[in-house]
Amino acid sequence: MRIAVVGAGGVGGFFGALLARGGAEVVFIARGAHLEAMLRDGLRIEGGSHRVHLPEVRATADPREAGVMDVVMVCVKLWDLESALEQIRPLVGSGTVVVSFQNGVLKDDHLMAAFGQERVIGGVSYVATRIVRPGVIGQTGALQRLIFGEFDGRDSDRVGALHRACTAGGINAEVSTDIRQETWRKFVFLVGLSATTATTRLPIGAVRENVRSRALLLDIMREVVAVARALGVALPDGYAQECLAMMDGLACDMVSSLYHDLERGHRLEVPWLSGGVVELGHKAGVDTPLNRAIADILAPHADGRPRA
Repeated sequence: MRIAVVGAGGVGGFFGALLARGGAEVVFIARGAHLEAMLRDGLRIEGGSHRVHLPEVRATADPREAGVMDVVMVCVKLWDLESALEQIRPLVGSGTVVVSFQNGVLKDDHLMAAFGQERVIGGVSYVATRIVRPGVIGQTGALQRLIFGEFDGRDSDRVGALHRACTAGGINAEVSTDIRQETWRKFVFLVGLSATTATTRLPIGAVRENVRSRALLLDIMREVVAVARALGVALPDGYAQECLAMMDGLACDMVSSLYHDLERGHRLEVPWLSGGVVELGHKAGVDTPLNRAIADILAPHADGRPRA
């Protein structure tokens, strides 16, 4: 299977490395020092429970060099999605499957508009990773999981083939018959983790152990669940409490990618996370004051480290 990973950062680099280890023909679309290091020294995964070294990888900044793929995995940050859509067109043919493993719940609308509904399947990723230095992805904890499926819930050969490739690489992969619900399930969890770790500048262990910040975490996720249910997504009314129980099972030093981006002075995905909850809540007629507060607090940092 020929797979292009567009965005070889924490998510794309990690899962792309495991797919390559399993025998898939993977090409990484990357740039800058990370690309240079991958071409020179290969790609490494360190920490966590998946330590991998691929001494040689196929990587390029120009998707035209890669050719048409069987699967295109979109893993760029959300603010790069619009520009990435044009860049990856050379990878997409009549039989190509395009799947986003990005954050948020509106990403697939952009893919369908660009490539047609028939080429897009839904995807969700769970992993705590980041680029620790060019050519090296660091993993925190053992959590790693991909969920994907057709939007109409049917079985398909293309989804089955991707599942087999993931399994061969040691990825904990699942096929979903309700991928929209799975996307929202992750969104509830991610918004809570991102909002609290970024605003407190602390890992999840410290957040969940403090009575007041734990209550804040739960109430932020309750707002997301309320928006989802108002939009017709069949999440249980108590799903936020389920997510809190999942938070209790995370490594105490785990933080969100939003936390890492804030610490590094990078752009933030907050407009698509808590900000997205506010936007969708307004459309659904649901008040979201806590997510509004999170989005407003982080707004000065949304475009990168603010100048004094």
